[in-house]
Amino acid sequence: MAKISVCAIAMAFSSLLAAQAPPAAPPAAAPGRGGNMAPQRPTYVVNPDKTVTFQLSAPKAATVELSGDFLQANQALTKADNGVWSVTVGPLKPRIYNYAFLIDGLHVPDPQNPMVKLGDRSSESMFEVHGDTPASWDIQPVPHGTVHINWYDSKSVGALRSIWVYTPPGYEAATARYPTLYLLHGSGDTEMSWVEVGRANMILDNLIAAGKAKPMIIVMPYGRPLEDVFFGPSQQPSDRNAWENDLLNEVLPYVEKMYRAVANADNRAIAGLSMGGGQALQTGMTHLDVFHAIGAFSAAARGQNLEDQYKDFFADAAATNQRLKVFYIGCGKTDSLFPSSQNLADTLQKHGIKHTFTASEEGHLWRNWRDYLTEFTPQLFR
Repeated sequence: MAKISVCAIAMAFSSLLAAQAPPAAPPAAAPGRGGNMAPQRPTYVVNPDKTVTFQLSAPKAATVELSGDFLQANQALTKADNGVWSVTVGPLKPRIYNYAFLIDGLHVPDPQNPMVKLGDRSSESMFEVHGDTPASWDIQPVPHGTVHINWYDSKSVGALRSIWVYTPPGYEAATARYPTLYLLHGSGDTEMSWVEVGRANMILDNLIAAGKAKPMIIVMPYGRPLEDVFFGPSQQPSDRNAWENDLLNEVLPYVEKMYRAVANADNRAIAGLSMGGGQALQTGMTHLDVFHAIGAFSAAARGQNLEDQYKDFFADAAATNQRLKVFYIGCGKTDSLFPSSQNLADTLQKHGIKHTFTASEEGHLWRNWRDYLTEFTPQLFR
């Protein structure tokens, strides 16, 4: 009863004040704030002919250049009388692209674009040129999975780290167990990169909805034997196997305890890009008792004499083929790592070990790695 009386008194007092005083004007919203304000528009516009126009307001700058993974060299912008710098590039193929500005020599991401490619060394902005139909990485009206962030105290590394885990659509309402892909990032990336940049969750949502890929869990750990990058620098462990020990002895058991993952090698795959591709090769080829599928995307493979490096793997091709269900290699023809990927494919061919090799265009780019994931995952767990 007292609560009702207080509310009634407050309402009567408010009505009295409203009758005696004119309504106050709303306070002026600060730039970039206010619930009713639209977000800032990024500096780029994708034109109907798929050229892209960049316009950056920097009236005090002496020079402005555009850098990007779609340019052979930095592109100078032209300054107008109002202090707006602009340039038009392209046309570009339907893809996601990275870019940044050099303002008087200072490399900065687009200050008005929330699509940012974060890494453990630098950051860039991103934009997409859409095609006539949705790409495998585009968000589409299909059932969507969930991305979980898990923190754990790694005894192998001696630091606090996180794992990003994708569970497929319907996981929460189901009781079934699922196969698992351990998906590793590159040297300039972090555990968030396969979701925030690679859109692995969207790719799997779309493939699963189309019946092209089996529902699966994807585990994305931090790929360096250090404290998580967002907690600041830490000491490099003296144990050179610290990262692999962390994956096999801590991450894998953690995942199989926390999630409904099928705990056998037939239902585990390991793949990665660049540095992560090299880790996937090293761990996958030496642990066929743990993983029966390997994906190497622009892999940083160490050494040329693979037969000496992986003696057990090559010693008995029949036994390897019996266990290894999928061995996928992908690399761009202009990538500096292409020769090592070609050497890997040639060595597998020499020993009669089953594999597929995608030699794509361009170089060391996320555009290729999204495509490789789109090709690789439908082959898994069949």
